[in-house]
Amino acid sequence: MRITFIKPTIGRREHSLYTDEGRMEPLMLAVLAGLTPPDIDVRLYDDRMETIPLDEPTDLAAITVETYTARRAYEIASDFRARGVPVILGGIHPTLFPEEAARHADSLLLGDAETIWAQAVHDLSRKNLQKRYTGPPGRAQLCGSLPRRDLFQGKGYLPVTLMQFSRGCRFACTFCSVSEYFGRKHYIRRIDQVLEEIAAQKRRFLFFVDDNIASDRVALKDLCRELIPLKLHWVSQASLDVTQDPELMKLMQESGNAGNVMGFESITAESLRESRKAPNLRGFSRYEKEVETLRDHGMQTWAAFTLGHDGDTRDSIRATLDFALEGRFAFSAFNILMPYPNTPLYRRLAAEGRLLYDGCWWLHPAYRFNSAAFVPRRMTPEELTEECHRARTVYSSLPALLKRFSDVKTHLRSLWTAATYWRYNSIFKREVVKKHGMRFGLR
Repeated sequence: MRITFIKPTIGRREHSLYTDEGRMEPLMLAVLAGLTPPDIDVRLYDDRMETIPLDEPTDLAAITVETYTARRAYEIASDFRARGVPVILGGIHPTLFPEEAARHADSLLLGDAETIWAQAVHDLSRKNLQKRYTGPPGRAQLCGSLPRRDLFQGKGYLPVTLMQFSRGCRFACTFCSVSEYFGRKHYIRRIDQVLEEIAAQKRRFLFFVDDNIASDRVALKDLCRELIPLKLHWVSQASLDVTQDPELMKLMQESGNAGNVMGFESITAESLRESRKAPNLRGFSRYEKEVETLRDHGMQTWAAFTLGHDGDTRDSIRATLDFALEGRFAFSAFNILMPYPNTPLYRRLAAEGRLLYDGCWWLHPAYRFNSAAFVPRRMTPEELTEECHRARTVYSSLPALLKRFSDVKTHLRSLWTAATYWRYNSIFKREVVKKHGMRFGLR
């Protein structure tokens, strides 16, 4: 028996196909492959950089679906089903919108697939695949299995190993699909299993793909203490309130934390309250203390902003860009506020009649990547799209790159941090140009 795992691409540019230069390993598919009995032949194809061999014999196409890749995922599913191959769809998008996903699949894996994958494979072997499997949220890799990282060989992924420590987040930001998916709960993996997985791979640069690795500070402190003697570099995603814990910041630095993706979201308290961004509001003073604390610990921060809140204007977006430049962050994401399906933000905008593209931007043929999908309060959708694209372009320009680089506490701290800054900024600068205005799907 053979199972084919598929990672879909976003889509294509107006004039050509799109190859994602910043692609990372699809960890979740390797985890499921590691949970698959060894007598089953497993293949992995990544639509972001290779052609999927649709006519290659297989007994199941297992496709992971994010909202941005939904249109392309459904195209691939249609191609396999037309050849008589059953399709199972899983991931956060089918979990939040199963009614839509069910129209494009023979079976759905909702919730955490790891807890129910064995049952799905068992049913497949008996030609009795069920319409729906639902796995309760929980800790990652419960049985201690290791991902099949051999499946990544030769696919040109970035040289960083992805792994999991925790899942979920205790906060309830209105725009965040993670809060809906995990119900504001946080699940922590056993540290001895994490250490075993680190030892089983060769890289010294790790990316913990946790939704908020700092959601449980005590657990993160325990992990950091175990990482210190390993002398690694690692990054993750963390809420800004981590800067309020001096002991934790010291442990993170000593354990090799090089920086984190951090949700600044907005530089105004009004927008933070609107989105219920609780970790940013305590003692809010435009992040002066938080930014200095991160710099004092040598962390190359990836500052993430969401733009288009009800109080936002063209001027406030330009002020956000100025703030990011002044902060000399290693990277910044100027994201348009996106109404992901079945989030509180989506429901509010739908009730107010402000959603565009029939409320289904991820499938609409007229939608283009990095465009506004709703009507903002204080500007037009076109103005919001234009200002966010301008912010990305200016931030990745050569004068901005040089200005941000001139920070002895972070980017000039060592040869490694300097090389990391220039290597990844060069990739992301190209991605800003290539991704803007892309079509979803290939057809």
